Amino acid sequence: MSHGFTKVNVIEIPEMATSAIVYRHDKTGARVLSMVNDDENKVFGISFRTPPEDSTGVAHILEHSVLCGSEKYPIKEPFVELLKGSLQTFLNALTFPDKTCYPVASANVQDFYNLVDVYLDAVFYPRLTENTLKQEGWHLELESRDKPLTYKGVVFNEMKGAYSSPDSLLYEHSQQSLFPDVTYGIDSGGDPAVIPDLTFEQFMAFHRDHYHPSNGYAFFYGDDDPDKRLEILDEVFSKFEPIDVTPTRIPLQERFTEARSVRAGYPASDRLAKGMFTVNWLLAETADANLNLALHVLEHILIGLPSSPLKKALMDSGLGDDLAGVGLEADMRQMFFSVGLKGIHPSNAIKAEHVIFQTIKDLVDNGIDARDIEAAINSVEFSLRENNTGSYPRGLSLMFQALSTWLYDDETEGDPLLLLPFEAPLNNIKAWVANGDRIFEELLARLLLHNPHRTTVLLEPDHKLAKKNAKAEAERLQQVKDAMSEAELDQVIADAEELNRLQAEPDSIEALATVPRLSQSDLPTENRIIPTEKHEVAGRELLLHDLPTNGIGYFDFGFDLAGVPDELLPYAGIFGRALLESGTAKRDYVDLSQRIARTSGGIWTQPFASPVRDSANAASRLFVRTKATVDNIPATLEILAEVLTEAKLDNKERLTRIVSEARARAEQRLVPSGHMIVATRLRARTHQAHAMEEAMSGLTNLNFLRSLEQRIEDDFRSVAKDLEKLRSLLLGRNTVIINATMDQASYTGIESEVAALVTALPDVNAPAATRVMPDLPGREGLAIPAQVNYVGKGCNVAEHGFTFSGAAQVVNKLIRTGYLWEKVRVQGGAYGAFCIMDRLAGALAFVSYRDPNVADTITAFDGVADYLENVQLSNDELEKSVIGAIGEIDAYQLPDAKGFTALVRHLTNQDDAYLQTIRDQVLAVTEKDFRDFAEAVRINAEQGDICVLGDSLAMENAGLDLDLRQVL
Repeated sequence: MSHGFTKVNVIEIPEMATSAIVYRHDKTGARVLSMVNDDENKVFGISFRTPPEDSTGVAHILEHSVLCGSEKYPIKEPFVELLKGSLQTFLNALTFPDKTCYPVASANVQDFYNLVDVYLDAVFYPRLTENTLKQEGWHLELESRDKPLTYKGVVFNEMKGAYSSPDSLLYEHSQQSLFPDVTYGIDSGGDPAVIPDLTFEQFMAFHRDHYHPSNGYAFFYGDDDPDKRLEILDEVFSKFEPIDVTPTRIPLQERFTEARSVRAGYPASDRLAKGMFTVNWLLAETADANLNLALHVLEHILIGLPSSPLKKALMDSGLGDDLAGVGLEADMRQMFFSVGLKGIHPSNAIKAEHVIFQTIKDLVDNGIDARDIEAAINSVEFSLRENNTGSYPRGLSLMFQALSTWLYDDETEGDPLLLLPFEAPLNNIKAWVANGDRIFEELLARLLLHNPHRTTVLLEPDHKLAKKNAKAEAERLQQVKDAMSEAELDQVIADAEELNRLQAEPDSIEALATVPRLSQSDLPTENRIIPTEKHEVAGRELLLHDLPTNGIGYFDFGFDLAGVPDELLPYAGIFGRALLESGTAKRDYVDLSQRIARTSGGIWTQPFASPVRDSANAASRLFVRTKATVDNIPATLEILAEVLTEAKLDNKERLTRIVSEARARAEQRLVPSGHMIVATRLRARTHQAHAMEEAMSGLTNLNFLRSLEQRIEDDFRSVAKDLEKLRSLLLGRNTVIINATMDQASYTGIESEVAALVTALPDVNAPAATRVMPDLPGREGLAIPAQVNYVGKGCNVAEHGFTFSGAAQVVNKLIRTGYLWEKVRVQGGAYGAFCIMDRLAGALAFVSYRDPNVADTITAFDGVADYLENVQLSNDELEKSVIGAIGEIDAYQLPDAKGFTALVRHLTNQDDAYLQTIRDQVLAVTEKDFRDFAEAVRINAEQGDICVLGDSLAMENAGLDLDLRQVL
């Protein structure tokens, strides 16, 4: 026993250099997984089983609400105060179909403990009121008795955005079709049509029954004191009496005896007439480590590569534009597999289903290609050993993996450690394959081919659905209004005014002071330097970053786009994919894809364009990136040389598939990533580099892809000619810069192979192209079939005399987490709002996310200037913003990300001395800097362009005189 906990299990996980200990709290039964290692990026999470019984979104709304003040921290938004003034490397909350998780992370130990303390108080002692539900969930608003009632609320509008995304709807329908009798059969996020049914009593009861240590799963990871972890938890848990949490358990879905089908619509514009289709299978419980890993390998075999047999068969069928479905879903009690096509004519769904089953049958009958199996095992093993979680802390990924078996403890204790050690199941799978066992064919036969627990889901475009939904909501609101007396209507008006008053009322200085944080004196004054050595290889510049990479080498080959004319720039992404997915003179694309996957951790391309400091020019590259174990780097570089010098660019069939996929994915991004579409569009007017970015990845590129599809059909010769011209201008030894991230000794051993690759490239003659800035409307409305909007306003403030300094990062932090949070999210009901500052280009932009408003948001953006000119900042508030800005500067990165960051800084003329100047300016910020930044916002208010992506009616009613056109 230790601090009221009993040790249940302890294991060493050598593949993660981690000791993992499971505890049970003696008084309440709370569960703890404590992972001890030397990772400075410490992670804590408190999670609860939260299976909802309806689609009111109660679990999701509560996830938002508990972070709106607690007993110990009685302010409106402790979460926002942490965003403002913490060195956090992760701070969020997440709602899943059966659980709600509250994770935090920080590399600073005191900051970490502060985050843990605030989150524990938030989840167990929140200040939940009816106004909390109104703000975060839903409420009625009425301007006056003669005006229509409306719904408002952060989650309400967030889910309106989700229900505007065909991909989100397809996922929900696919999952729910397989689980009609359990919690997975309803929407834990909330259906906008059902959210207004949630009452305050239900809201409070859900917290009482689920947010309790007896239903809690606490997780720690990193190099903090493991004993103190238990001490912190016991101090909170011991104040509770145990409760029965049997009602929160997740039952198994009973098996179907025959397949079922679902047919539904999704909101579409008149120009879209294509559907989306999936076949879905319920597989097995998550907790079998051998089966779980085998299914991950099988997923890769089937759809992991462009040449994978099931993906290839579906794409070669010509029945759709891109793969649909999530593949293997393994984060719930029972796993499922989902695959299909998007961009399919509804009448072809049955043909697509036949393709899927015929492909699976052929694989079962004839066996899977051994090279596909080898490629899949290598890819999965590389991913496990690399443990590359991108911008997310590694511990967070392990927490979610642990919960996928830990959460489900009916008669026996759920085990969080079943899936974390991967050596044994991986070795088992390798041994079975080496022994000739047909394990993957057997899984295909048992779990897919002969499994009656199967559904087909067809989503058809419904051009009237958006209006139908809006009409249904309006009629419901009118019925509510008609049933109200004049006194009740007056009360709705008064309640909304009171909510607005509370939202606008500042927290007291005393209350704000309760939130723990570091002081500025705790901050390091010097930037962390990314080690960078400049080498010359075969006459070309190579940057080496000597970092510990656990035996993996990361390479980036950046080919200069400066000589590529504007008319060829939109090809960049397609060209990059064609290099890797069309085959070479030596091998077809199937063989090439298999070879890449068997040898490396992957090869991929990435178009890039950025302003250069103190220059009107752009740093623009097409990066060809790869990673491999050190032993396999020579073979990987050999493949790369073959791709760069011998790729076939005249394969019409492959290019047709690549372009249709790219166009479908670009259309798919419009709803979930609308804020980035708007931001890219606004930035395109401010600098040459951002105009290139828009051409290669923005709305301009989507329009290009649409026209390219037709050109391939009508005049493929001209398209192939364009691609060859692009190759002749781009892929040369005199246009490349090389970036290597690995330890020095490993690099020394393979330097000759790098030189051989560079030498194999031809010389190219590509003088710098003349760029023409795009002529875009100053007030642009981009209509899509969505129930929400993405609103932006921005311009190049440097052209009007404003100069950014490092202090602007501190001001930006306060704007985002202060004014914009309150005005656009809390009061306006949008899910989020951003202030995007580009100090290299001298540009400023404001953008909102999943926003019910248009004109009001523009007004809020313009109001930032008055706010900054009049804001009274205490020393505490000023220091808090400095800490938050330093936290962003010192954002935690894994080694590969550090290496690439150093390369980008080199290309954009941001040396260590300049970056240190930025840090010094952040640390020296004064209130005057906030007043000065108001000038930039004032310029944007007066000169800024407006771009809105969203609902056409909302834009028409906004009175902004937008140049409106349909884009989807």
